[in-house]
Amino acid sequence: MFEKIVLVTRHTRLAGLVERFNTKKQAKFYVEHAGQDFDEFEREDAAYNRSVDRLRDALGVGLPVQQVDRSLVPTFLFSGKELVVVAGQDGLVANVAKYVGDQPLVGVNPDPERFDGVLLPYDVQGARGAVRRVLEGRARFREVTLAEASLEDGQRLLGFNDLFIGARTHVSARYRLSHAGQEESQSSSGVLVSTGVGSSGWLSSIFTLARGLTERTGGVPGEAWRLSWEEARLAFVVREPFVSRHSSAGIVGGFVTPEEELVLESRMPSGGVIFSDGMEDDFLVFGAGARAHIRPARQRARLVMN
Repeated sequence: MFEKIVLVTRHTRLAGLVERFNTKKQAKFYVEHAGQDFDEFEREDAAYNRSVDRLRDALGVGLPVQQVDRSLVPTFLFSGKELVVVAGQDGLVANVAKYVGDQPLVGVNPDPERFDGVLLPYDVQGARGAVRRVLEGRARFREVTLAEASLEDGQRLLGFNDLFIGARTHVSARYRLSHAGQEESQSSSGVLVSTGVGSSGWLSSIFTLARGLTERTGGVPGEAWRLSWEEARLAFVVREPFVSRHSSAGIVGGFVTPEEELVLESRMPSGGVIFSDGMEDDFLVFGAGARAHIRPARQRARLVMN
């Protein structure tokens, strides 16, 4: 069933700085000039690389292991016969899950002292057992709902935590929004669409803001929206809608289901984008006249759980 194990790793902060400044000495100068502790960068780098080495040894279960950097994942050709292991942080799991289809994904926390690991149920020592359970057909999975944005020219983007539809810069986004039989022109700082996994992240910060403002102005705050990871619906919120002669704010949030999608038509001559999971380099151009259809994706992420 599986032909190989794909181990996805990432650059540490130190490795990224060395790549940027060409040498470790120049990276050290930059970090210390910014008033930060370069020794901590080195300790973090060493801990991650030790864990990756140990993890490669632990994955010796009879299948070839191919190590792939996160930057190559969007263009990596997955055949459907790989077992994918991710050496986190949580954000790495989120970004890899969008590209591997329904193949099993094992999230490994390489540095529990530094990473929370909500999506990383295994440490390096436990990864071998998780992989064996998948190969033997005994693994437990969580089938996580993804968000999907599709344009009418056929382009498509998935989101594990959330999608953002708006302007690339801090200028107002202009668009026409349609949902649940209602339609209106809007001007806002963008629309956030959250999955169940993402509902405890960016979406929750919007409710925190709304709760604080409501309490300070004498109102009674409502409850934050929370969705389960497997729930086949998404939540959307319009961020900072502006009311004017040309824009309304009657639709400020709601839920998106397979039967009731969210549609946005761009009114931005330039700078309109749709990106996922906070990765601004992973985006669709959302220029004037483009129509985006937002819905729960048919594809689901299959996370291997304890």
